[in-house]
Amino acid sequence: MRDSPEPSGSAAPLLIACALGIEKLALRSGDRSGARGQVTVLRTGMGPDNAERALLGALARGPLRDAAVVASGFCAGLAPGMHPGDLVVADETRGAAGATVCTSTELLVKAVARAVPGRTVHTGPLTGSDHVVRGHERAELRATGAIAVDMESAATLRSALSAGPRPVAAVRVVVDAPEHELVRIGTVRGGISAFRVLRAVLPAFHEWHRSLLLPRR
Repeated sequence: MRDSPEPSGSAAPLLIACALGIEKLALRSGDRSGARGQVTVLRTGMGPDNAERALLGALARGPLRDAAVVASGFCAGLAPGMHPGDLVVADETRGAAGATVCTSTELLVKAVARAVPGRTVHTGPLTGSDHVVRGHERAELRATGAIAVDMESAATLRSALSAGPRPVAAVRVVVDAPEHELVRIGTVRGGISAFRVLRAVLPAFHEWHRSLLLPRR
């Protein structure tokens, strides 16, 4: 899938999808906007199959049928020099079923930079995997042009668009990088810096969402 939908003028809600309980905690605790009624944080569970199942189930229900979707949470950085706490704003997600272009990436990058000043924001392709990527696999994925990898974003955005046209985006916080490789996924719970960044980035999602709802001039 190569095309993302044009922004609409309807007051559609925002659905933020993440895999882990610790990610959901960060995202929910970071919401001080007063917009809870228009924002749903959905924990999908780990892996592309769980992401697809959870997204399609959520979007089948009336209130979220037309929701804009953001895939968020933690990721593994692929580029040398990346550090835990860096941010990745995808311009596209890549999975086994193809690539999905994200909506208004430049707008989202600017919003993220404002929300978390001083943090490095990387932009580029976010690739998918069905397992935790380590060692030589990291270099192989980097050779494809991807800058980061996670297990759910590609399936999340592909499933969202399969349920109908809508804005989609993916924003991840690096917790695992080439020079800072995790021993196991469970150690993400010790990523205090990444947790704080994920909690702080939520206003950028609201800004992106509000901008998409503005009528075109």
